[in-house]
Amino acid sequence: MKETGVVYLVGAGPGDPGLITEKGLSRLRVCNAVVYDSLLSPRLLDEVPDQCRKIYVGKRAGRHSMKQEEINQLLVELAREGLAVVRLKGGDPFVFGRGGEEIMALSEAGIPYEVVSGVTSAVAALASAGIPVTHRALSRSFHVMTGHTLSKEGTLPPDFDEFARLSGTLIFLMGLGNLSLIVKGLLNQGKPGETPAAVIQNGTLPGEKTIRGTIENIEEKVLAAGIESPAILVVGEVASLDFSSTSKQPLMGCRIGVTGTDTFTGRLRKQLESLGGASECILSLLIESYRKGVEMMEAYEKMPSYTWIVFTSANGVREFFHGLLECGHDFRSVGHVKFAAVGRGTADELLRHGFSADYLPEKYQVQDLAEGLKGLISGEDRLLIPRSSGGSKELNEILDETGVSYDDIVLYDVALAGLETEKRTEALTHLDYLTFSSASGVEAFFREANEEIKEALAGLKVVCIGDITAKALLGHGRKADIIAGVYSIQGLTEAICRDWK
Repeated sequence: MKETGVVYLVGAGPGDPGLITEKGLSRLRVCNAVVYDSLLSPRLLDEVPDQCRKIYVGKRAGRHSMKQEEINQLLVELAREGLAVVRLKGGDPFVFGRGGEEIMALSEAGIPYEVVSGVTSAVAALASAGIPVTHRALSRSFHVMTGHTLSKEGTLPPDFDEFARLSGTLIFLMGLGNLSLIVKGLLNQGKPGETPAAVIQNGTLPGEKTIRGTIENIEEKVLAAGIESPAILVVGEVASLDFSSTSKQPLMGCRIGVTGTDTFTGRLRKQLESLGGASECILSLLIESYRKGVEMMEAYEKMPSYTWIVFTSANGVREFFHGLLECGHDFRSVGHVKFAAVGRGTADELLRHGFSADYLPEKYQVQDLAEGLKGLISGEDRLLIPRSSGGSKELNEILDETGVSYDDIVLYDVALAGLETEKRTEALTHLDYLTFSSASGVEAFFREANEEIKEALAGLKVVCIGDITAKALLGHGRKADIIAGVYSIQGLTEAICRDWK
């Protein structure tokens, strides 16, 4: 009989993935299944283990993917399979998150559970917009109400009148659809028409918008600004304040789509997000390794004959050394070899395996790598070039001019993963930039690109890590808007920062 699992009700915070708690992250990183809502950052799903089951049960007004009773039963069934389950909920599980109902179902079924609090948007979204929920001499209290709880007759709930008469800051979550009813209700209960009010859309996220006014004109201003859900209504004197952060990160408000292998995109996204940007993985490249193929196995056996190993990517470095150990050799077998790396990222990966690059070109591109090698090698040298199937032919053409002997072997290939075509199209429409880190990434992207994706691509800026990547992009009829001066994650980040500024 399987041992019963456990369910963790984790608050994901208000939207910004940086506002989840450390405890919440620790539960995500060890779970076997995650049951998640719509009002949270997809970035958090990157934290779960590779084999974790991801189950979407998101609910938006009028569009429920799963009824609450079904969600309750799902949590019980998953736990009965012996799984560690994270129920990931936007905001805090107990602030209109129906966490109490889920706990009642778990308790009845004898399932152990833990609640991990989250930062509620009722406080965080206001703070992001520069509105304090309390402020001395203006507001000594704040009160939170759900904005979409209507009676069957389509009127405000019975306790609304008492709520409207409260002093302090009044906060209505999920209330945009009933803004007109709420405003009329407040006025009917004696709130002065000139009482400050504000509506915050997408609080804490790059697309955040704040509209300020009074109870009398806030509805008109919201309509004129085209504000959409999810949004929060704030009523009270503090809504007239603007304590927005004056220390701005260089990529604040910037939305960047990334493409590449998981290793590359993970490091790039951390760099971008550390500077205030919001990132999304649009296309992920999975490595298909041929390190146990006939050609590579023969190369490992012939290692004493090579004098140089030329790496054109960090992926090539990782795959080479994995294969070296797997076939029964160790690092002593390459002790006599010199190493060339195309760029800083490749050289850094080489260093992680205990070796410094003997040659690194000033410009991180294959052409410069080959030209530089010309002055370092002679007819007595023998080169090994383990790389992807999409490697640049420029390297071969330049080396052929020297007459040097070399083995150019396909060590790995890339396969496409990431968002489905429909979701990729939608994601692209919300981006400011899209990055490409390799020619193979460009080819993979356009292999799956329909006309809608190509149209969406026209509405943003495309950033390439180098000239070869930009050339591959041009081959599909799209010119790169930005080419990083330094062909590395740092170079990509700095190029975007300069343009965004």
